[in-house]
Amino acid sequence: MAQAAGSRCVFLGAPGAGKGTQAKKVAESGEASGAPIAHISTGDMLRAQVSAGTELGQQAKSFMDQGQLVPDEVIIAMVQERIQQPDASSAWILDGFPRTLPQAEALDESLGDSTPLSDVIYFAVPEAELLGRLTGRRTCADCGAIWHVTNKPTKVAGKCDLCGGELTQRSDDREEAIQERLDAYRAQTAPLLDYYRSKDVLREVDANRSPDVVFEELLKLMQ
Repeated sequence: MAQAAGSRCVFLGAPGAGKGTQAKKVAESGEASGAPIAHISTGDMLRAQVSAGTELGQQAKSFMDQGQLVPDEVIIAMVQERIQQPDASSAWILDGFPRTLPQAEALDESLGDSTPLSDVIYFAVPEAELLGRLTGRRTCADCGAIWHVTNKPTKVAGKCDLCGGELTQRSDDREEAIQERLDAYRAQTAPLLDYYRSKDVLREVDANRSPDVVFEELLKLMQ
């Protein structure tokens, strides 16, 4: 992958649009070609900080233990710290952040005029397709592998092909929960499209196609 040095990307899209899957593929492609690009999943980052017991992790845990959302300032501080780490020195992709306009503005402020975002890529998928993707998703209770009842079925229904573990449906992949997640996305995250469009960094990819086709287009967009 001929990834430009200093590339700083945000992947935007509704739950189930494929942001995480594609960010991982792009990062693996960069590693293989000698042009590393860090995949920064805010969910993974949050869990790592909490697990390590860092000061920021302890702050986040205090809110999570009370069933509250982690405040913007804590998440932003974690992202700022993460993008300073050595593996993110040449290029990075933010997956799952920013989610709100205040987060986007804080990110721009922290990056400054000298190192602004190079690309914001929006994964466009019809809502009906998103529902099918998410409600059909199944996770192995033992190894964590993710399958899908129609798009990526296992050889034996309800059993993981990798370890034989039981497949379960996450509570947030049930239809009622998905509708709530999509409602939150429309209210909080969709307005970021206009924000980044006005800055002329927004690129749109039709993510309602096979992952391999989407990946090839992503590579072209990011070069």
